[in-house]
Amino acid sequence: MSFGVKRSVLVAITGLLWLSGCETTSLKLPDFLSSAPPPPVDTTGAIGPHDIGEKGPPAEPLPPAMPSKPNDDVNLGRENFRQGNYGLAEHHFRRAVEAGPRDADAWLGLAASYDRLKRFDLADRAYKQLFDMLGRTPELLNNQGYSYMLRGDFAHARATLLEAQAKDPKNPYIANNIALLAESIRTHKAVR
Repeated sequence: MSFGVKRSVLVAITGLLWLSGCETTSLKLPDFLSSAPPPPVDTTGAIGPHDIGEKGPPAEPLPPAMPSKPNDDVNLGRENFRQGNYGLAEHHFRRAVEAGPRDADAWLGLAASYDRLKRFDLADRAYKQLFDMLGRTPELLNNQGYSYMLRGDFAHARATLLEAQAKDPKNPYIANNIALLAESIRTHKAVR
């Protein structure tokens, strides 16, 4: 075999191995929808005594994530949601749902956007669509429980979050929302 043919075979095998590791059968909730805040990132560029070791100074911080396909409504919705532009996020997720009515990621983003816009009637419809498509998964129950917290409906939030926790007892996002609910009940204030 020539070098070019060997290289092509190696590239093809590597690609197949990579694809075999992809999972397309379950919905992974995007990071932008989790209620737990991401860990703080030091963007000052300052180097502390614990930062210098054998590896050298820390790498430069990455720029904000941008959609890989700029005209993809789901990615544009995610980016706008991350930036707090919930009206624009809703617009893009709604367009994505209209273009692909079975796109669970688009429905999930739409539900979360409606929650942030305080359009809970529409959020409930989006969650119903998701439950019809995927069932009562712990991740969806967690998001719906958070939706109830945003409304100040602590009874529904508690029941929904406990159902989510029963299905996935070690999920840190569910545990975080249950703690957040306890604080909201203690202070008699809805989550913002």
